[in-house]
Amino acid sequence: MTLTLAAAEKVLADNFAPWVLDLGLTVASVDGQEAVLRLPWSERLAREGGGLSGQALMAAADTATVLAVAAARGGFVPMTTVQQSISFQRAVVGADVLVRARLTKAGRRMAFADITMTAEGSEETAAHATAVYALLG
Repeated sequence: MTLTLAAAEKVLADNFAPWVLDLGLTVASVDGQEAVLRLPWSERLAREGGGLSGQALMAAADTATVLAVAAARGGFVPMTTVQQSISFQRAVVGADVLVRARLTKAGRRMAFADITMTAEGSEETAAHATAVYALLG
């Protein structure tokens, strides 16, 4: 069962804490075992020095992974983050971030993801994350 863009937006709207929704994330695409979210630039999310904060990028990576699992399962299923690791490679200033979460393995009880984050209009990786999720349902 394929997850539509509208269904993915509903998963986003219905399953996250209000502060995560305050990031303004939108679903750019979902396909098979991948989801791409857009994190819009906001001065509110910038750290001292003007770069987008690591906390915002970590939350966006985590959220994108949930959508990638939902895409693979055809809808939202209960899950929880087991592990997430991120490397920040270059600052993002004044640009939206495209957050691409791709499942590298999706089993019955566990899912593993690779997440790349790039400033819109750039091919260079701004941050790279990996995540492991326990699937609860």
